Order: sequence, then C-alpha cells, then structure tokens
Amino acid sequence: MTSVRGWTSRGYRDGRGWLQGAPPPRWVRVLPVALLAIVTVATLVSPDGHDFGFLLGAIPPLAVLSYGPLATAVLSCLVVLLLNVPATHLNHPGDTDLLTVTFVALLSVFVSYVRSHRDAQLVTERAVGEAVQRAVLPPLPERVGGVGCVGLYRAAQHGTLVGGDFYDVSDGPYGVRAVMGDVRGHGLAAVATVVSLLGAFREAVLDLEDLESVAARMDRRLTVDSAGKPHTELFATALLMEFSADLRSVRIVACGHPAPVLLRNGRAQELAVAPGAPLGLGLAGVDRAKEVTAELGPRDRLFVASDGVWEARDGAGGFYPLPERLAGFAGVDAGALTELVWADLARHYEVRDDATMLVLTPAIG
Repeated sequence: MTSVRGWTSRGYRDGRGWLQGAPPPRWVRVLPVALLAIVTVATLVSPDGHDFGFLLGAIPPLAVLSYGPLATAVLSCLVVLLLNVPATHLNHPGDTDLLTVTFVALLSVFVSYVRSHRDAQLVTERAVGEAVQRAVLPPLPERVGGVGCVGLYRAAQHGTLVGGDFYDVSDGPYGVRAVMGDVRGHGLAAVATVVSLLGAFREAVLDLEDLESVAARMDRRLTVDSAGKPHTELFATALLMEFSADLRSVRIVACGHPAPVLLRNGRAQELAVAPGAPLGLGLAGVDRAKEVTAELGPRDRLFVASDGVWEARDGAGGFYPLPERLAGFAGVDAGALTELVWADLARHYEVRDDATMLVLTPAIG
C-alpha cells in the first residue's frame, strides 16, 4: 500500500505521467506568451500583418492550459488591444473578427476559472488520499529490530494512491514479523479490507506465539467481515514471515501468496513453501497453511513481491521472470533494488495489478 520510495515531496509519481494538480511542462507555459510576442513582431514588421491575425485567437485557449484566470485575462486583454492598434493592420474590415476573438478570450477566462477550482479540489483530494495512505500504512522505517526494510508500491488504478496490496514489518515479543498481502480488488474499494487485515496482524503479532495462529486470526477477521457483507466476496492472499532471535533463520507461512525469493551470493532462488488457502475463505481449519523454515546467512536478502509483479506479461504473453531478473541485479543496494526491478518491469512488461515489493535484510553478524 505504501512506499517511502514511491513518494516525493511533490506527491506520488508512478512513471506514467505527471499527476493531476502538478505544474505543466515549461514549454506549455511559455507557448502563449511566445506566440503573442511572435505575432506582435510579425505584424509590426510586415506590411501584410493581418495575415497573422488568425493566430491571436489561439492564445487565450493556450493560456488556459497553464495559467489561472487572472493571467489568462491579462493575456486576453493584450490580444484584444493588439487587434485595435492601427499599426498592426489586424482589424481591417474583412480581416480578423474582433468580436469573435473577444468572445473566445472571455470564454477562456471562464474556463480557466473553472479549471483552477477543479485543480484545487484535486489537490485537496490527493492530500486527503495521502493522509489516508500514511494513516493506513505509515512508511516503513529503514530498520525494524535487526532487519533492514525497503518497500515499493505502485497502484494499478492510475491516479490513485491506495490499492489492494499491503505490507508491514513489526518487532514484537516473538521476534520481527513481516506480512505482505493482496486483497480482492484494488483501489479505494479495497482499503477497508486492508485496514481490517492489518489491524488483525498487528494485534496478533503481539499476542500469538506462532505464525500459523497469526494467519488463522487474519483469516477469521476476514471471514467475519465477509459475513457482514452477504453480497460481497472478501478474500486475500498473504505471506507471513518471522525471523529468529539470532536472525539466522526465517519461518514462513504462505496463504495463497507467491513465495519469497532468497538472494544469496549473486544468485536468486524462490524458496519452497507449503501453500495454504487464501484468507477469508473459511478454510483455516481445513486447509491451514503450514509453517516452513529457511536458513539465512550473512548478506542474505529476502525479496517478496505481489501478484502484480509475478504475473506481469510481455508482448508474447510470458510472465515476468523475477528470480532471473533479480540474479542480474546482484550486488545492488537494497534501497535501489526495488526501483531497478520496477523500471525493468514497466519498460518491458504490462502490469495489470497493484505491484508491491519488499526487501528484508537481516543484519547477521
């Protein structure tokens, strides 16, 4: 759901264009002023200046793209004044229609006013979305206990800051525990389910001694929520991890979620896990996920990704080969690893779901 590295001081950038409410490119802002200057000079130096008059009608609409109502009104007034300067020869009978340009100018000022209010509302809504994002999933600290943490999140629903993926890393009485999950659906509709599951996880890691019980608690929470919504099917995949006290092993419980990839000595290997049923299907007592343990060594890293990464497809329909790509990024700093994988993914593959990545680095002495 959230990522320190997915946010900037100016908002959230997803690599697919600048955000609503962000300033337009500089050339768009310069264009109406430059066009006004060019037409002015051309009409003053050319004996047939009226031939350039049609260009003036484009200046007020272009100003709407970049400026507020006041600046648009100023440019529009300059256009109308230029039409009435005798030296420009622009407003001779049969040439540029003064009334038409004046009407376009007034209409442009009105459109700019409406656009400015819309943009202000979008900025407010985005700020609210960011506040919700950070309230639901605060940015991960660089280290939890003895485990380094780096995460990245990209929403599938373009223009949104929230989605159906989530992760968390907590240090409790039974060690450092981490979770990554993916609820049914994405966007704002999935937020309530994410909040419910994260609340269950954060409470369970403080009270329950084993990961299987934590998974069962999350499954019960989602089952209860689903019972309260008879016409809505709620379920989620999840991967839970618990590091031993000396950080030399990690216990893993997989509930329908892809296994983590172990990065060791320049190689990347998907760990074997015992798959269990997704959360919320009421199968915790029937098909309960089994805990497995993997040994860890110095400089080992665990890379966990959501379905949006694993199931991204290229033009031929092939899946993204995550372990192979990770092996190619051997030696890359953990802080840059997620960004490199995302850049590689977005460049060559179609991402159809929320894409979330988490890199966990135990500090083994």
